[in-house]
Amino acid sequence: MAKKKTAFVCNECGAEFARWQGQCSECKSWNTVTEFRVPSVKSAPIGGSTSGYAGLVEAKVQTLDEVNLEQLPRFSTGFKEFDRVLGGGVVPGSAILIGGSPGAGKSTVLLQTMCRLAETMNTLYVTGEESLQQVAMRAARLGLPTNKLKTLAETNVETICQLALREKPSIMVIDSIQVMHMSDIQSAPGSVSQVRESAAYLTRFAKQNQVAIIMVGHVTKDGTLAGPKVLEHCIDCSILLEGSADSRFRTLRGNKNRFGAVNELGVFAMTSQGLKEVSNPSAIFLNRGEEQTPGSLVMVIWEGTRPLLVEVQALVDYSQLANPRRVTVGLEQNRLAMLLAVLHRHGGLQVADQDVFVNVVGGVKVTETSADLALIAALVSSFKNQSLDRQLVVFGEVGLGGEIRPVPSGQERLKEAAKHGFKRAILPKANQPKEVIEGMEVVGVSSLSEALEALF
Repeated sequence: MAKKKTAFVCNECGAEFARWQGQCSECKSWNTVTEFRVPSVKSAPIGGSTSGYAGLVEAKVQTLDEVNLEQLPRFSTGFKEFDRVLGGGVVPGSAILIGGSPGAGKSTVLLQTMCRLAETMNTLYVTGEESLQQVAMRAARLGLPTNKLKTLAETNVETICQLALREKPSIMVIDSIQVMHMSDIQSAPGSVSQVRESAAYLTRFAKQNQVAIIMVGHVTKDGTLAGPKVLEHCIDCSILLEGSADSRFRTLRGNKNRFGAVNELGVFAMTSQGLKEVSNPSAIFLNRGEEQTPGSLVMVIWEGTRPLLVEVQALVDYSQLANPRRVTVGLEQNRLAMLLAVLHRHGGLQVADQDVFVNVVGGVKVTETSADLALIAALVSSFKNQSLDRQLVVFGEVGLGGEIRPVPSGQERLKEAAKHGFKRAILPKANQPKEVIEGMEVVGVSSLSEALEALF
């Protein structure tokens, strides 16, 4: 018998090495290189092909003008927020990876989606972590129609694909990819080699047979998708379902999408009947008290293709510690440290002896720089114990020189704020609208000193 080949792969970045080593030379991570056996190229055929690899025989060379440019027909999941994150719906033949922490609602939202789609098309729900009785009990508890959804409890990828060829589903769910395994790989399910080859096998099956496959993935303790990085490279769409245990709201965020915009955001509410989509998330995040308190301000952030109104809160208080605390929830801590330095240098406000706490209401994570000006305004408001106008909205990027830089889609942000009844806006001068927005006073500023003067 021929000797089986082995390879060594980093769990973090997916880099391959000829021999084991303690540190990955690509991503510099320690103790992440593990051994796995390279499977034979003569794998089981998929969809009647003479080779285990899609299109190995049927492939042909074409010029770009010979490629059919007809729009791929999408179909809706039944959730408008889910469709938004996917770029307008599910593309036949696409491979989608959805991750999230335990209890976030991954299996719940997929079961709701599949039960809805089963009314109009052929579907298959494959569970490897639960029994069919557990899936049926959840569907009955959620009040879902169960008479048309086909289910399968199996963890062997080859068996699943052979049964799928017979059933011919239009969409299939794999829950989850970490428990799937292939027969010709000598390692435990969940290992680098099993996850890598199982995902590649399912992706080839999806492309060859025009079956949309949604794979559920686990996450690590820092919230990133578990498994080798090649898992995220081989799929078409990667989305994360986020939400804390003490919040009833869940956010579905797209990290990668070959068929639409990335960083799209869908908002859901967890109820006793499963996940319900929130069509107007700004109204939820703006559920404020009757009285305006110091350090509270509304900003307009951009998520994917739509604006979102979010409240930011800041608390600046005298510190009893030698090293004052800098705590952020929903914002980047390094960004806060930089803005405090800019505020000291160009705003004349010294907070070196103050504790600074910053929170974005509703559990939203803000990653763009348009929140800079609103954050500085909230910090100054708390430090001076002076409330800002309740009908004020602020957005803009702050540079290291104290200049206020423009942000994308300023006109759409203003229209969203005006729709929710805001009467005044402070924004970068370059983002001032060319057309007058009825009922809203727009103040354009070009420096931090101008912004503070307009605010206070």
